[in-house]
Amino acid sequence: MKPRLLALALCALLIPAAHADQPAQDGKRPLLWKVSDADNSVYLLGSFHLLKADDYPLPAEVDRAFDDSASLLFEVDPAAMTAPESVAAMQKYMAYEDGKTLSAVLPKPTLAKLGTLVSASGGSLQALEHSEPWAVNLGLVLGITQAMGFRPELGLDRKLMERAQDAGKPAAGLETVEDQMKAMDAVPYAEQAQGLEEFLDDPQKSIREMGDMHAWWRAGDVAKLDAEMRAEMARKTPESYRLLDVERNQAWLPQVEKRLSDSKKDNTLVVVGALHLLGGDGLVEQLRAKGYTVERMCDACAAD
Repeated sequence: MKPRLLALALCALLIPAAHADQPAQDGKRPLLWKVSDADNSVYLLGSFHLLKADDYPLPAEVDRAFDDSASLLFEVDPAAMTAPESVAAMQKYMAYEDGKTLSAVLPKPTLAKLGTLVSASGGSLQALEHSEPWAVNLGLVLGITQAMGFRPELGLDRKLMERAQDAGKPAAGLETVEDQMKAMDAVPYAEQAQGLEEFLDDPQKSIREMGDMHAWWRAGDVAKLDAEMRAEMARKTPESYRLLDVERNQAWLPQVEKRLSDSKKDNTLVVVGALHLLGGDGLVEQLRAKGYTVERMCDACAAD
């Protein structure tokens, strides 16, 4: 993908001190909840999609939840992760279908900043003209995270997909890759441009924020993640929040509940991005509101 390739070329310019700026990370506390009815349970595990080697081994609570589960549910079916049709869907939605171009949808000041950044790496804006702002922004963020040492193949989802396959446990998805891409593509251009503008204004801030979010996730800090990720997103980009978080949670909720109602004995481990478990719109509180027994599974911290 062109935005991602460009981002990797820009990494040397943007990450002079990424490792030194990251907060200290001591304890590991999982974002893990157990939701139960009268006869079985669903575990909800908040994932970080890109991780580092030293994030492993996982906390013991995650191992216990995995061992206690007969099957797993991820955002996307593991089989779809590398399917050719998934790659085609991503390419389709990253490009414009209405004849527009990047220079036509971005505000001129934002376009100028992007042009400066691209020129510094020896590239040109022309290579990005057919990419939507969210795709350009995603490429830049992926480039930064890789320069910081994060790897998608080390992400919690990927690791647990591999583990489920090795253990012979069935795994399925809550949505398709196309569902994900449609949600990203539906975000209004104004909010897409806003995210890109914030990155271009201060790339180093994005580096610090990534380090902070990783540290909060690793420490299982629900309050910080909720305030700095979910609530901030809801306040600054309400349509993005509705499309990427609220509506997807609503679509997933009946599928999670079905795992409780259909089975009388088998448990399920559900692994989704941490954002989807937080706040009143999150799966944890929505299931609690439906009367299920909900408990935080964290040996080293008090239940939230």
